[in-house]
Amino acid sequence: MRIKNTTFYSIWIPITSVVLGLLVGAIIMALSGFDPLANYISLLTGALGSANAIGEVLRSATPLILTGLGFAVANSAGFFNIGLAGQALIGWLASVSFALAFPGLPSILMLPGAILAGAIAGALWSGIAGFLRAYFGASEVITTIMLNYVALYGTNAVVKSFLAAGDGDYSKTIPAAARLRTPFLEQLTQNSTFHWGLLVALAGAVVIWWLMKRTTMGFEIRAVGLNEDAAQYAGMSTKRTIIAAMLISGALAGLGGAMEGLGNFQNIIVNTALPPIGFDGMSVSLLAGGSPIGIVLSALLFGILKIGGLNISIASTTPPEIVDIVIAAVIFFVGANYIIRFAGQRLSSLKGKKEGATK
Repeated sequence: MRIKNTTFYSIWIPITSVVLGLLVGAIIMALSGFDPLANYISLLTGALGSANAIGEVLRSATPLILTGLGFAVANSAGFFNIGLAGQALIGWLASVSFALAFPGLPSILMLPGAILAGAIAGALWSGIAGFLRAYFGASEVITTIMLNYVALYGTNAVVKSFLAAGDGDYSKTIPAAARLRTPFLEQLTQNSTFHWGLLVALAGAVVIWWLMKRTTMGFEIRAVGLNEDAAQYAGMSTKRTIIAAMLISGALAGLGGAMEGLGNFQNIIVNTALPPIGFDGMSVSLLAGGSPIGIVLSALLFGILKIGGLNISIASTTPPEIVDIVIAAVIFFVGANYIIRFAGQRLSSLKGKKEGATK
């Protein structure tokens, strides 16, 4: 039975990439004198062995779902939005700033307002690159990379100048009305940092699936991604579509940053580097092939690897960086999917010849 290309790309390449990535990690551990089986058991125990660990995995996956969705939307339009980290940081800053600026608002207004502020800020920041791409043909890769560092150092300046107390490097903690973490969830997950942001992320996945598959705008975004000239010839406004795709992408990344500011950290600090949720979100989306459902599953996998990997160094002398090697190997095999495709085609061909010879 021949495997259809769509099924192969959407299911078998990610699964095979994960398996090969884990295998590469096991080989490196074995060559370094560590026990791969014991370390992988420690990883699973550290990620799924308690309510606290599960809560941390879900919390870790939450912003990755949103940044992964943001990358997928831009990628569907044919753009490589490498500025997710900067857009997430701007969203983080905006959400925390809103909460600190209006401390007296009730929760029913404070929390939605802070989340919306993060989304709008991320959208506007990404929209700069979209506008430059639509009207001047500027490469979104170059502009988003540049905007990443403007976001990093600009955010640091705002925190130091307006949000930090005295000579501190961090803002005040946001009011309780703006927090996504609640005592109920803390008790449910044994004092983990799990928060209600997961519902925002899952809702985002549903909305993006509906947008891309069931709306005219989603069709236009995919059409521009397939062939911009043909889309324009068909009467579509490619400039409007390009800007819309980047605005949506940035809004999702900004939401990812807001989840960190309102849920995980509950403040913002002076950062020495861009938040990893941007670049990890790109990896999540690539592993999932841009599928919203796949992005949710891929983000959970990354959460398991990230949180469970911390337990490896606790249970043994294996450095926790081995998890980064596994993740890098998984993404390598996703990028080199032609190897997996070639192997699959060869196996299918050999099976077909064998079946033909037995008839």
